[in-house]
Amino acid sequence: MSSRDYLLRATAAEGQIRAFVCTTRDTAEEQRKLHNTSPIATAAMGRLMSAALMMGVDLKGDKDLITLSVKGDGPMKSLVATADSHGTVKAACANPYVILPAKADGHLDVGGAVGKGILSVIRDNGLGEPYVGQTQLLSGEIAEDVNAYFSISEQIPSSVGLGVLLNKENTVEASGGFIIQLLPFAEESLLDKLEEKLKTVHSVTDLLKDGHTPESLLEFLLGDFSPEIHEKRELSYFCNCSRERVEKALISLGKKEIESLISDHKAQEVRCDFCNKRYVFTEKELEELLKR
Repeated sequence: MSSRDYLLRATAAEGQIRAFVCTTRDTAEEQRKLHNTSPIATAAMGRLMSAALMMGVDLKGDKDLITLSVKGDGPMKSLVATADSHGTVKAACANPYVILPAKADGHLDVGGAVGKGILSVIRDNGLGEPYVGQTQLLSGEIAEDVNAYFSISEQIPSSVGLGVLLNKENTVEASGGFIIQLLPFAEESLLDKLEEKLKTVHSVTDLLKDGHTPESLLEFLLGDFSPEIHEKRELSYFCNCSRERVEKALISLGKKEIESLISDHKAQEVRCDFCNKRYVFTEKELEELLKR
C-alpha cells in the first residue's frame, strides 16, 4: 500500500533543540484493517507506532530495530510496535477488541484500557544482547509514558505529543505526533521559553483536526526558534515475516514442542501476530524441522 505518511527530522535554536514530527494516518489505518481494532485500540496502537517511528529514524545502523512494548493491567493487556531506521513499523495487540466508555472530556479512555504497568524500550542492533530500558507507566496514554521514559531512562528533557483522530465510521482520519528534545548544551533560558510555548499545546488530536502537516506543526511548535529541516522520510506499515523466519521460530521452540505438534497427526497453522499471515506446516514438514 502506498502511503502519504512522512516524518521530518529538524533542529532549532541553532542546534540546541532537536525535533521529530510525523503524520501516520495511512499507517494507523493499515494497522486497524489488519487487526480489526476497536476505536480505543486503534488510538493506542496509532500513538505507539508514531512514537516508535520517530525513535526508529534516530537509529544508526541499517538493521537496527527499536521496539516499544507496553504491558498493563488494563483490558488491553499488552501492545507492541517495532520500527526500523528506514521508516517502517509493525504492531500487535493482545486484545484488539477492547471497548470502554469515553472519558468525561469525550476522548477515548486509552489510559483505562492500558492500565498500570511497564513501558519497555528495546534497542536491537543485531549484535548480541539488545539494550532494554524500562519505566513505570505514568498514565497509560502513551505520550506521557514515552516522555517519562526519555526523562528517567535516558535523562533527556523531552516533550512528546501523540494523537489519533477517528471519524464516525471509526476509521482513522488523522494520526501523528512530535518529539522535541533539548540537547545537553542547551541554555537554561531556552528551557523556560520552550516550556511556555508547549503549554499552548492542549491536544495533538485537535492540531491534527485542524489539518496540520508535519511542516506546519513544526512551525507551530518551534517557529520562534528558527527550525531547520534536515530530513524528510516516508513512513509505512510493513511486516517482514516469511516462511523461513517462522521455521526458525518453530525450531527455537525445541525438540519436545515440535514432537508434541507432530503427535497431533495433522497440519499445524502458525499465524503472524503483526500481519495475520498464516503459514501451514504438514506433519511431514514438521518432521523435517525436527531433523534439522
